Parts: sequence; C-alpha cells; structure tokens
Amino acid sequence: MNSQHDLQDGNHLAVLGYEQSFDRSMSLWANFALGFTYLSPLVGVYSLFALAMATGGPPSVFWILIVAAGQFLVSLVFGEVVSQYPIHGGIYPWTRRLWGKRYAWMAAWIYIWAMIVTITSVAQFGSGFVASTFNVELTEATTFWFATAMLLIALLLNFSGTKMLARIARIGLAAELIGVIAVGFYLLVFKREQPFSVFFDSMGVEGDGSYGVAFMGAALAGLFLFYGFEACGDVAEEVSNPARRIPKAMMMTILVGGVSALISFTGYVLAAPNLQEIVNGEDVDPIPAILEASLGAVGAKIFLVVALTAFLSCVLSLQAAASRLIYSFARDGMLPGHRWLAKVSPRNKVPSNALLVACCIPLLLCVFIYFGPETLLTQITGFAILGIYVAFQSVVLAALRQRLRGWKPAGPFSLGAAGMLVNILALAYGLFAMVLLAVPGSSGDVLADWIVLIGLAVVAGTGALYLFIARPDAKSDAPSNDAIEVAEKLRAAQRSAAPVD
Repeated sequence: MNSQHDLQDGNHLAVLGYEQSFDRSMSLWANFALGFTYLSPLVGVYSLFALAMATGGPPSVFWILIVAAGQFLVSLVFGEVVSQYPIHGGIYPWTRRLWGKRYAWMAAWIYIWAMIVTITSVAQFGSGFVASTFNVELTEATTFWFATAMLLIALLLNFSGTKMLARIARIGLAAELIGVIAVGFYLLVFKREQPFSVFFDSMGVEGDGSYGVAFMGAALAGLFLFYGFEACGDVAEEVSNPARRIPKAMMMTILVGGVSALISFTGYVLAAPNLQEIVNGEDVDPIPAILEASLGAVGAKIFLVVALTAFLSCVLSLQAAASRLIYSFARDGMLPGHRWLAKVSPRNKVPSNALLVACCIPLLLCVFIYFGPETLLTQITGFAILGIYVAFQSVVLAALRQRLRGWKPAGPFSLGAAGMLVNILALAYGLFAMVLLAVPGSSGDVLADWIVLIGLAVVAGTGALYLFIARPDAKSDAPSNDAIEVAEKLRAAQRSAAPVD
C-alpha cells in the first residue's frame, strides 16, 4: 500500500481534470456487491455446467481455479490503475490515460458492444427462471417478453439512483450467496452421490482422443465466470474513497466469486445421480433435476426465486456499468451524440440517457434473436466473452507499456516492486485465455465455427472505420497518455495535503 497521505475524493478528481457530478453514496460493500452480482457465479455455473461436463468431464472444475488465479492477477493490475484514476467508465478512461485516444476508442468500442451483448444474454437466459418460477411454458415468445420485462425493470431501478442500485446489488449479493454457497454446501454435505475422486476421472469424455484436448475445450467453464470485477471501477465517481475501496472490492469479487463457483460446481457434480448421462451429453439441462431430487419440489421452487433475483440483479449491475462507460466515453466527446449521452439527471444523479441506450440496444437485440436463427444467442454470447477479454488485456498491456516508460502508480493501492512481475504474468494469462476463446470450432459449419472471431472482426472493423472517418479523437481535448505526469501531480498533492507535525 502507498504510504502517502490520501487526497479527498473531490481533490483527487480535480487533479484528473474532472468535477464531481455524482453522489458518492456507494460503500465498499455495495461496490463489491455490484461487481459480484455482475460476475454472478450462480448465472455462470448454471449456464455452463452441462457444457463443461460434456466437454471436459468432472476435472473441468479445475478451470475455475486456473481462471480465478489469472483474473486475480488482472484485478491487481486494475487495482493500481483505478487507484490512480478513480473515474467513471473503467476500461475507457484507463486505456486513454495509459496509452492514448485512438487506443482507448478501440478498446472501449469493443467493450461497449461486449457489455451490450452480455446484458442481452443474461436477460435471455434469465427468462428460463421466470418461466419455471411461474410455471409458464418457455417459448420463443415468452423468452422475448420475459427478457424485455427484466431489461425494463432493471432500467426503472437504475433510474432511481445510486442508493437504489447499491441496495439492489446487496440484495442480489445475498441471493447469490444463498443460491450458490448455501445450496452448494447442502449438496456437498447431505446429498452427495459421487466420491470426491470423480474430479480426477474423465469418465471417458475424451473418447478415442487425448484428454488434454478435451480439458482445454472445457476452458469456457472458467473463462465465462470471471469477469465483472471491473464494474467496481465503472462507478468510481459514486464510491466514497474509491482509490482505496475499489481495488479491495475487485479482489473480493474474484476471491468470493471463485470460492462460490467452486462450491456450487462441485456440489452439482457430487449430487448428480446420473453423472455419466451428463458427461455423455444426454442430459443437457441437469441442474433442475439435481435440485429437485436434492431439495424437493418446494426447495427447488425457492431456489428458482433466489436465482431469478440474482439474474435481475445481474442485469441491473450490467446496465449500470455499461451506462457509466457510455457516459465516460461521451463526456470526453468521443461518441456521436456525446452531449446528449453525457447528461446527468439533476434529480437522481445518474447518467439517464446513457442508461436508456444501455437498455434499448439490448431490447433491439432481443428482437433480432426472436426473429433470428436458434443459435444466434449462443453465437453472439461467444463474441461477448472474447470482446471483454480483449478489452481487459488492452488495459493490462497499456499499464505494462507505462511501467516500461518509468510509471510508478501513485494511488493509495500499490503493488510496489512486484507490480512489473504481476503485470507481465497478467498479460501472459490474458493472451492464453484469448487464444482459448478464439480457437474455431470443429463442427464443419464455417459460420458457427468462426462466429466468435467474425463477431470480433465486425465490431473492431466498424469501430476502426468510424475512428478513421469521423476522427472523434481529434475532436476531444480530454487528457490522455499522462500516467507518469498524473502520478507526479498526485504525489505532489498528497505531500501538500499531509498534516504538518
């Protein structure tokens, strides 16, 4: 930790070139809850359990540990960056201040679309819980209307202000912990059907091939889970003492999320009476049956209500994070309609127009999914995961570049001499993760096999085209590539703010 005297939040923001426009009503725990409900181990494990088991068998659980360790390194790098730059938007302002305007434009453009798609995906996946909770048949039409309802409810709650966001995030956190840790422990202790040795048994999932290939194919079990911690930084200007609290919240999100996901995943595996059928791919949605067999009909229904709460909270957190990113992007004049997008509600102190965009575009995507092919949702979700990892590593790479130029982070959270090594390891992990996510499929359907890379190419290509034609970077005079300069200013301000003996 940095021993320098902390600046007041407003003074820190002033050094960075901005004025306070939001209420700082979010505590450490509320900030952690926001990141945790975005990461949402309940959503992640439920969504990918069957796929992970059918691809890598029970040992696929180890991807949770591998990815948690890698993303924890990334969170440490992010922690140093946000501690120096506790400003709204996360990925965008960090890359801008660490590298430059064009670099930040591309990183933020990819990240915005990845977040928009993620919001859509979570709302769509959550529709199944709504249908099960209210005993409604899940059809394409009901999926559309339930997803629409979740998006609109989240929007209304977000319009209510930061205090409501924090309150709902804490409720979502409680729902996640009940639905993941409590249920997971119950399954582990009281409903175990399988021995612990099963986690070292592939159960023949590799067929005639190598298990190494099968295990690598199951990487999505972890890669899909561990993002969302960056949302803690997206709302930095609404957090009290963000330079200290946000790095803690990010690390807590990874650690608690990792433990929760591990308990949940292992609980489902050990409580599954038909584990071989799941590994064989014969049961494509095994968790409801596991829960009903273990908890009974009433217990399973209670779990559905808890899970639905977690999904809604996840959509809420995603919308909030996306809107702050859009606001930050617009505040610097980098988006079309930036004046409109950068407006903050004088009553509730939220970026209301950016929130509308973060809701309306997912609504449009829901329409496309409704009228599109059945595989469209899965295909665009694949792009979203890779897009988010690309955006993450743009920050990690930019931070490493500044370190090589002599940057020593000046926020109260600092890794000190270990910063360079952590940064290099985080970058190495990120490159490894992106390669795994970008590997084309082997179904023989060119579009389906390459859709992730095609999606990334389309988003990056349109972003680059707009950047080349409209030149938003030339129209923005907000500061950029100033990490070393700002660090010096912060240290000078910290020294002048220190009490005199």
